[in-house]
Amino acid sequence: MEISIFKSNHLRWALAIGIMFLAVVLVLEPTAFAQDVPAAAAADAPPKEQSLLGWLYNSLGLEYLGVFLALSCALVALVIMNLISARRASLCPPELIEGFEAHLDNKEYQEAYELSKTDESFLGNVLAAGLARLSSSYSHAIAAMQEVGAEENMKLDHRLSYLALIGTLSPMIGLFGTVHGMINSFYEIAAGGGTPDPNKLASGISTALLTTLLGLAVAIPAIAAYNLLKNHVQKIVLEVGIQSENLMSRFEKVGNKKS
Repeated sequence: MEISIFKSNHLRWALAIGIMFLAVVLVLEPTAFAQDVPAAAAADAPPKEQSLLGWLYNSLGLEYLGVFLALSCALVALVIMNLISARRASLCPPELIEGFEAHLDNKEYQEAYELSKTDESFLGNVLAAGLARLSSSYSHAIAAMQEVGAEENMKLDHRLSYLALIGTLSPMIGLFGTVHGMINSFYEIAAGGGTPDPNKLASGISTALLTTLLGLAVAIPAIAAYNLLKNHVQKIVLEVGIQSENLMSRFEKVGNKKS
């Protein structure tokens, strides 16, 4: 079941990135190729104002535009995936707690185990692991619950870590573009002597400034989302631990008798 969920998440991620990339390409394509007119016609025609998207395309180039577009799409997809997976209803569903307590009150222990085993939430996996080891002893059941809880927590942290990775890489890529753009500008000054081409000079400066701006624009929400979601996940993980211990505390005496 975990494999199917894993594939489903990656499928949603791929679809989200593909749709956003296609949308941006469709918007940029007319602007990018609208300037391709014959030289004679261009000499006679009045100069046309370049749109903001066209200026961004020409200033950044296809390489930087593709990198920042990929980072932005990945950021949006990761935020959506983590918001879905970090919901309280997904990790610690109230209906599972109510159903589990109802089975325990009616001394339907096998039904309680089946309910937790079929539930794919964080709490369901923890309770199922504890009940499966209860026949050994209560201490073994608690140890199994802690082991599964640590594993589930690691999976949540692993998904969140990609947000931190994007928040770290984006400013570095922006800094790389800044150095690249300034090198191009200084090269034009050196190659042009006292009268460098102002268009080429401005293009290098634009690349330097825009890459820095886009790097920070991607990194700031990525770092903010990472910290907010991490705090939210830690709060729910603590709640799962409290709920699981409270539910399993009813088996403390039973487990000790069986040991």
